[in-house]
Amino acid sequence: MAIRFKDTMSRRLEEFSPLEPGRVRMYNCGPTVYTYAHIGNFRSFLMADLIRRLFEYHGYEVRQVMNITDVGHMTIDTDDAGEDKMEKAMRKEGRSAFDIARYYEAAFLEDLDALGIQRAHVYPRASDHIEEMIALVAALLEKGIAYQSDDTILYDIAKFPSYGQLSGKRLEDLQAGAGGRLTGEMLEQKRNPGDFRLWKVDPSHVLQWDSPWGRGYPGWHLECSVMARKYLGDTLDIHTGGEDNIFPHHESERAQIEPVTGKPFVRYWIHNRHLMAEGQKMSKSLGNFYTVRGLIKEGFDPIAIRYLLMSTHYRAPANFTKEALKGAWESVVRVRNFARRLEEAAGDAAAPTPDGAQGPVATAVRAFEQGFAEAMDDDLNMSPALAQVFDFMREINRLEPTGSEARRALDAYRRADHVLGLLKAEERSAEDAEIDALLEERQAARKAKDFARADEIRDELTARGIVIEDTPGGARWYRK
Repeated sequence: MAIRFKDTMSRRLEEFSPLEPGRVRMYNCGPTVYTYAHIGNFRSFLMADLIRRLFEYHGYEVRQVMNITDVGHMTIDTDDAGEDKMEKAMRKEGRSAFDIARYYEAAFLEDLDALGIQRAHVYPRASDHIEEMIALVAALLEKGIAYQSDDTILYDIAKFPSYGQLSGKRLEDLQAGAGGRLTGEMLEQKRNPGDFRLWKVDPSHVLQWDSPWGRGYPGWHLECSVMARKYLGDTLDIHTGGEDNIFPHHESERAQIEPVTGKPFVRYWIHNRHLMAEGQKMSKSLGNFYTVRGLIKEGFDPIAIRYLLMSTHYRAPANFTKEALKGAWESVVRVRNFARRLEEAAGDAAAPTPDGAQGPVATAVRAFEQGFAEAMDDDLNMSPALAQVFDFMREINRLEPTGSEARRALDAYRRADHVLGLLKAEERSAEDAEIDALLEERQAARKAKDFARADEIRDELTARGIVIEDTPGGARWYRK
């Protein structure tokens, strides 16, 4: 079965075929680094990670680029109004734009690592690509698609007939809608109410650069057009983002670049739906504005966050709750314990060659690998994919394989986990070493028939949320 995705442009499930055989060029809209990214943002970043991992699972070479927005993103994106989000953060925190951007960029990468999201091959910063943005604006002016009005360079959407095709919006509706939002001064600057800003001349702005039209700063949409082209070429295989990126950001990206290259900008557009938290839109005032680092500080495992975020299909609305996060952790623990048991049962054995393998374990492995791949290839259909995992676990636990057969089953799960990312290496802490020492003391107490001390240690660990499993190979533990 071929890999299929729901393409936002065609509004159909499309069979994936790369521009270049065996290679995938993928661009993902990244964070605006003026504050900590919230878990709704990470739903989009995790979707991109799953897409990349799926391609790698099938042997594709993936080139992934994700932008870092550190300039040009306005607080009211739909009409180029408001103020730059970075400027707002500077006023709030009393730090320079550089310090704020680098701090939150580092925090974003730390959160990615915690969630087991593979880092992109390139994280280009918008502020490092102003020269390319200016060149694109100049090319659009030369073609008559952009125009200067007072202190602003604007894009004339009437010159790009397919504007609105990605978002499904009609040009006349865009014009009418935009006209109702703009002030009289902004309307006077524009040929059409839906025209958007490419460059703003403003020497007083805290972030500013020289340009042929005066010292100022770029519009938000420019960055992805120029950076995607620079690092991936004129045509991308896949471009992802949240559904809020479809309009105006992605609609404007393609409008800026296609008249210059004369080629389709993106072959497959993939967008995820919004994430609710505790049944409502995330809001600091409601106390449901969750960040990855905030949840980790509360004691939640980041891989449980990963599991919960990916367990709902990316095109379905999702609701993130702390109660569901506890259930997600239980699922992660089951998977990890399954892998540990197989590791112990396999010992040093190598898996036998799969060609023509017979027997119940080999049959279970083939059924699992086929079912898992079919589910994931069908537009990242996570629910049946995860069902395949837990069905496989039950069947293998029933068969109780050892040696090379246990290794065969373990290797099959690990191949699938390259996509799922649930077996991320757990960092050992001082507390982990202390728990190990207590378990050793408990084992020694049991051997000495000091059952009172053994029970005391067990009760102490239970009170700390530690579950102990006694196995023939010794005691194992995990956190609830």
